[in-house]
Amino acid sequence: MRSSTSSSAATSEPTTHAVNLQVREDIRDLIDRAARSQGRSRSDFMIDAARRATEEAFLDQTLVRVDRQTYEHFLAVLDQPPEGEGFERLSLVERDQRRAGPQQQI
Repeated sequence: MRSSTSSSAATSEPTTHAVNLQVREDIRDLIDRAARSQGRSRSDFMIDAARRATEEAFLDQTLVRVDRQTYEHFLAVLDQPPEGEGFERLSLVERDQRRAGPQQQI
């Protein structure tokens, strides 16, 4: 389907488009229950969920561009052995946890 709502110059509302999905009945019912629990329509609920999932997917794929000199410095830092007060404290905590053995969860 093409556009379900046309953009109007007077209202400046964005054009919307239909998206048709085939979904199992049990999943549709689950979506409907969740949407009703928030007082929202199925469409509004699904659009918001899809938008959030899309943002999450992009956030997981951060790309940082640097010049060669900066990249080489970054690699050199990664190749250095861990050091410093923070690393030493972390090492002590990990050592103590290993000595204590597995913890029982209540």
